[in-house]
Amino acid sequence: MMPTTIPAARTLPALLSECASGRPDREALVAGDRRFSYADLDSGARRIARGLARIGVEDGDVVALLAPNTPEWLMASFGALGAGARVDAFNTWVRAYDLEQLLSSSGASTLILADRVRSIDLLAELESLVPEMGEAEPGQWSSARFPKLRAVVVLGSDSRRGTLRWGDLLGDDSDSPAPAVAERGDGPAFVLYTSGSTTAPKAVPLRHRDLIVNGFHIGERMGLSGRDRVWLGSPLFWSYGCANALMATMAHGACLVLQEQFEPDSTATLMDRERVTAAYLLPAIIDALAEAHNGEVARHISGLDSLRTGLTIGRPDEVRRAAVTLGVEQICNVYGSTETYGNCCVTDHREPLAVRLHTQGAPLPGVEVRVIDQETGLPVPAGTPGELHVRGRVMSGYLNNQESNLTAFTADGWYRTGDRMIVTPDGAVAFVGRITDMIKTSGINVSPAEVESYLSTHPDIAEVVVLGAPHPSREQVVVAFVVSRSGELVADEVIAYCKGRIAGYKVPWAVAVVTELPRTGTGKLLRRGLHDDAASLVESVLAEEAR
Repeated sequence: MMPTTIPAARTLPALLSECASGRPDREALVAGDRRFSYADLDSGARRIARGLARIGVEDGDVVALLAPNTPEWLMASFGALGAGARVDAFNTWVRAYDLEQLLSSSGASTLILADRVRSIDLLAELESLVPEMGEAEPGQWSSARFPKLRAVVVLGSDSRRGTLRWGDLLGDDSDSPAPAVAERGDGPAFVLYTSGSTTAPKAVPLRHRDLIVNGFHIGERMGLSGRDRVWLGSPLFWSYGCANALMATMAHGACLVLQEQFEPDSTATLMDRERVTAAYLLPAIIDALAEAHNGEVARHISGLDSLRTGLTIGRPDEVRRAAVTLGVEQICNVYGSTETYGNCCVTDHREPLAVRLHTQGAPLPGVEVRVIDQETGLPVPAGTPGELHVRGRVMSGYLNNQESNLTAFTADGWYRTGDRMIVTPDGAVAFVGRITDMIKTSGINVSPAEVESYLSTHPDIAEVVVLGAPHPSREQVVVAFVVSRSGELVADEVIAYCKGRIAGYKVPWAVAVVTELPRTGTGKLLRRGLHDDAASLVESVLAEEAR
């Protein structure tokens, strides 16, 4: 039966222990051919907590985690939390430029990273920033660039002098006591990094108890129970992963079927083998699954016939495709952001499909929303568009970023989402559009200012503007307009300058080299004057690709 009460645990390690105590042998995690019960995960996390304490991690420290969707991600997280640290989850698409910003912002004392993710040699990226690491044994080096960083733990077969291996944390002292730390449900568990209007990612702290409660309510909207098997192929380092899919699954004692990377055929095979009943989807995943099987109805798509419920973020046609083409009849539509613990509004799986197509649902219990007229600052009537504000289960504020906090929150404590929404007479929210300049490509936020800051380091770029343009399958793509100092710069050179140096999703999809950028009569840059040009550029590239 589905739990009817929120778990009693106030911290994430306590939640894992509560699950292990109540259902020790129940399958908690499947990852490839590896299977873990709740008791297995709890035992593994406790061993990692002891291992981290042995290498000097203390209550209040920061452990940074840079790894793909693996069981080690979960055990490292819960182990670090059990040692009293907070976990800063880093994006695995980072390159040295991005990693330097994240390590500087986090102040991490320990970094746990995979040696390699996809084609990215993460260990090499780190070595370029911390050359001291290879000059001494573990615990005997210090970093000039990151003075708080004391230890690096490597996941994988590769290693370097000065680093520790995952096995060093596991040890063999299973009977030694767990670290003694204070239980603080209102303290930060995860810190996730999100793009903003500034040139550096913003650090968003998410509290233990709020993660548990929010996850429970998401699971209720989905109709989850302990019998469900929940597929996740999106990254755990996103709020959609660790704050939503993981928390909803654990808060209901279900099993997480974790895939390191989505691929249509292997995903369908995995769903079939594990009889997956719920899935955390995205528009690109829905489209790829449907197209890989030629749009057949789910009854004829091997692997998807067990799917009952799930979540997606998308337009009405995407939600309909999930419900009708893929057969996820109880699919839920959602709205939220990292700052609102991921999903803060979710449709109920029992609501009519029309409601789930055209709204993102009512706020979860403990969450309030209002829609404000931007000019007057006053609430608008139901059905009238305005900026959505959220209060309740919201971050306490960006870490070490008072300037952003002043603009992110109203004087009376509401979080400004930057999204244009309506609230229906029934209390559900419906997305209208973006108010800010933030780019959303394949579900990932990209700050134009971040990309502009990097491109400005190119010696032949005098000026640059980056913005988003509509794309048929990615929602938006990154487009850059650059002014060349020499007049000889070409678009391909700009793209090549980015590839392998910044995260792949930040690399401009299209570039236009122009002689000047549009300005107002007073000389102010007219960014919005380029939106039509960006859309036309994307259309021309797509047309060329289709030939």
